[in-house]
Amino acid sequence: MTAEPAAAVRPRNRRHLIVEAGAKVFGERGYHGASMEEIAAGVGITAAALYRHFPNKYALFAECANVMADRLVAALGEVPPDASTADVLAAATRVTVAHRAGGGVYRWEARYLDREDRRVLKGKFERVVERVADVVRREYPQPDEHLRAVAALGAIGSITMHHTSLARRRLEDLLLAAALRVVATDPATAPADARLVELPAPPVPRTRRSEILAAAIPLFDRDGFAAVTNGMIAEAVGLVPSGLYRYFPGKADILAAACLQAADLLAQAVEHNLRGVRDPRTALNALTATYVAYSFEHNALNNVANAEIVGLPDALRRPLVAAQREHIAVWEQHLRQARPDLDAHQARVLVHAGFGVVVEAGRRLRWRDSPEHRAAVGALLVSAFDAGA
Repeated sequence: MTAEPAAAVRPRNRRHLIVEAGAKVFGERGYHGASMEEIAAGVGITAAALYRHFPNKYALFAECANVMADRLVAALGEVPPDASTADVLAAATRVTVAHRAGGGVYRWEARYLDREDRRVLKGKFERVVERVADVVRREYPQPDEHLRAVAALGAIGSITMHHTSLARRRLEDLLLAAALRVVATDPATAPADARLVELPAPPVPRTRRSEILAAAIPLFDRDGFAAVTNGMIAEAVGLVPSGLYRYFPGKADILAAACLQAADLLAQAVEHNLRGVRDPRTALNALTATYVAYSFEHNALNNVANAEIVGLPDALRRPLVAAQREHIAVWEQHLRQARPDLDAHQARVLVHAGFGVVVEAGRRLRWRDSPEHRAAVGALLVSAFDAGA
């Protein structure tokens, strides 16, 4: 007599597995590009089974957006009140590296949360920043401890935004060392040759196509790509919605053209400001000043390029990814010349850490452009590399 097969046992941690899979898919595809079917497949269940745990995609997304904040709050809550800055940042680094695959959902996708959910999420991260700022204030009593705290957390959080492979312990050590250098840096001490650079002027909209790009970029930045309609873009330039198709096949093509414009502006600026520079540290200072100036002057364009590229079709995304890699390769080359102890993977991790410093420090300063703010962000970025003279 043949025994009947045992009934399948539902794992007790299925909700946790769903959140892990959801965070990964949301991080890779964005909120609107992710599907419940793909998330369910990542857990090995049907979409119907997934809906037993979450009533809709938004409910799952909201939990995924909060999960890293909750983990950071819990990890820092376990650190003794009198712990050192290194201990506090090490706790943040461990949990971020352990959950890098889906830990960055909050950075760009939180705009799709409703107002109350955004308020709750912001409150959690403010608790994390305050915990770091408190210990930084005690151990490194210099100005702007909150700016240094968010910049250090930006360096650590950068690991969620790329896929560079490195042994986990080496990765944690590298990010922790960068974050500690950031919090120990006086933001007023920027290298003298990193304060002033020239950027190419953005193209003046002289054609209907360039007018469409100029109108679409602030809309994408304010509302997110998915929320902006062809009608909104057309209205901004005095067209009927169908008139857009004479210039772009679709909304995604407008976004791709805007991102390529961003990459081209940055590439021109880098080429101009590295011309004739031979010393690797001077080159890093020039790259730093260029990237910081670009981030302040073209903030909306940069935000759109960073936040929305994941939602583009592969054919449109491919040239943008190539442009990003080419830019990172320039940084990597000069950083390795200034720090021969780094291999290519370590250098790339630090370059991304520097970018994370700029994003979070710039946000803290609300992207208010001034020589002082540029100098402060530049000083924090350089410190992440440990490549000073």
